[in-house]
Amino acid sequence: MEPSKSGIIGLLCAALGKPRLEEQNHSGLPSLHSLRTLRMGVLILSPGKVGVDFQSAGGGNLGGRSYGVVKADPSKRAETVLSWRYFLQDADFLVALQGNVDLLTKLHNSLASPVWQLCLGRKSYVPSTPPYIPDGLKPGTLHENFTAYISTLPPEIRRPRYRVVIDDDQGGEQRLDVPLDFENRIFGLRHVSTHFIQAQGVS
Repeated sequence: MEPSKSGIIGLLCAALGKPRLEEQNHSGLPSLHSLRTLRMGVLILSPGKVGVDFQSAGGGNLGGRSYGVVKADPSKRAETVLSWRYFLQDADFLVALQGNVDLLTKLHNSLASPVWQLCLGRKSYVPSTPPYIPDGLKPGTLHENFTAYISTLPPEIRRPRYRVVIDDDQGGEQRLDVPLDFENRIFGLRHVSTHFIQAQGVS
């Protein structure tokens, strides 16, 4: 129900113009290893709700011939494949990263002028606002910066408390979303913990 670490790193890779193949990285771009070592936190401003897309691949006619999705078994006939894709809609998150200052500066600058199109999981899911905050480079812990950000929200929309999910080696929840190899879709585990921040001046 929050942005995954692989999703955030994928978005940053698009901003950097970093290819999926790590072996093709000859232009001084940060390694996937350096990106995944950044500590990530997510402030849930609006949790949104789950939506679903019904999708089909194959079926019908193309150029006068029927077509479908080819199976691994060549003796099987190609056919239509149906799928249901779930996504979050009307959600609003603030994602913060903590780590090497030079790396964070490079990422911050790339979000200001991305090399490739930025999307949220699928190319048709474009962020409603650019994922770039001009004064986004700040000192302090993730928790401190989330608290400071909440204090800047207009009082009329500020809620009494906000949920945050932060990388935590001692955290009790595991998530299989640390990208080890984007090309082969290999992911590792991380631990997270959930906290709540009380908004100042709101009862």
